[in-house]
Amino acid sequence: MKNLTPSIAKTQTTTHEIQMKNASMKDLTPGLQAGGRWVGLETPVCMGVLNVTPDSFSDGASLAQATSADFRLDTDKLLRRAEAMVSAGAVFLDVGGESTRPGAAPVSVDEELQRVVPAIELLRERFDACLSVDTSSAPVMIAAIAAGAELVNDVRALADDAALGMIVETGTAVCLMHMRGQPRFMQSGIQPTDYTDVVTEVADFLSQRRQACLQAGVLAQSLLLDPGFGFGKSQTHNYQLLNGLGRLASLGAPLLIGVSRKSMIGAATGRAVDARLAGSIAAATLALQGGAKIIRAHDVAATVDAIRVHCAFTGNLALD
Repeated sequence: MKNLTPSIAKTQTTTHEIQMKNASMKDLTPGLQAGGRWVGLETPVCMGVLNVTPDSFSDGASLAQATSADFRLDTDKLLRRAEAMVSAGAVFLDVGGESTRPGAAPVSVDEELQRVVPAIELLRERFDACLSVDTSSAPVMIAAIAAGAELVNDVRALADDAALGMIVETGTAVCLMHMRGQPRFMQSGIQPTDYTDVVTEVADFLSQRRQACLQAGVLAQSLLLDPGFGFGKSQTHNYQLLNGLGRLASLGAPLLIGVSRKSMIGAATGRAVDARLAGSIAAATLALQGGAKIIRAHDVAATVDAIRVHCAFTGNLALD
């Protein structure tokens, strides 16, 4: 079997030099240092979601081979969807191999590697988008970075010390997300979702995790923050967070927001997962008004349109 956890040293030899070379520019310009890539965030951008899983809440198994009883990635479907997203304006592509929907069962590291690494290798060969891996597993992070990932999107905010050390070593960017409890028990009534002040508590957690990363040696310009809509919050909490994004946007790192097709949209609209586009765009627009810099979305074209209208409204898009 092909080794899916190769050394990452060769792919990271110049990362530190590249990061330091442009340090003065980065102090003045909003953006993200993702390995050797600088992603400008003067205006918000879109991250396209590519779930290579059989059970994600919205698009589970949609990239699977039709003739396989078990989940097997259909590479043609993956490339077509990625091409559509990049053509529509996605700056990031986020690849996930383990569902974090409420009630989802955990997968083994080997299974996650088999799903994620071939997908990232294919995407790296074909596209110049900034590739993100949605994982909390240090071995998966290592293999994904070797395959071409430049951003780690970790729902557990680098709680694993091995993961934090690997981020420091490689200079990879990371998104730190707030989550209470475990995905498989969320919205089941088993885990409490009581907060005295959800915005304050999420802000305090993200601030503490950001500080821990900085103290460990992660560059400030390589950090993103995500309040974790739906991860251990009630629907009321989700909308309180959406209303309080301005506070989170002041924590010292760009905000990545994921509200696309989520249950908070269904709770407000009464619509099924596949009919939540309008609600998702409305929530994304509110997030942009609150200071979000990256919108993670399944429907990239519509989300990019919303971003462009927002930019026109704020005077950040030349029209004449």
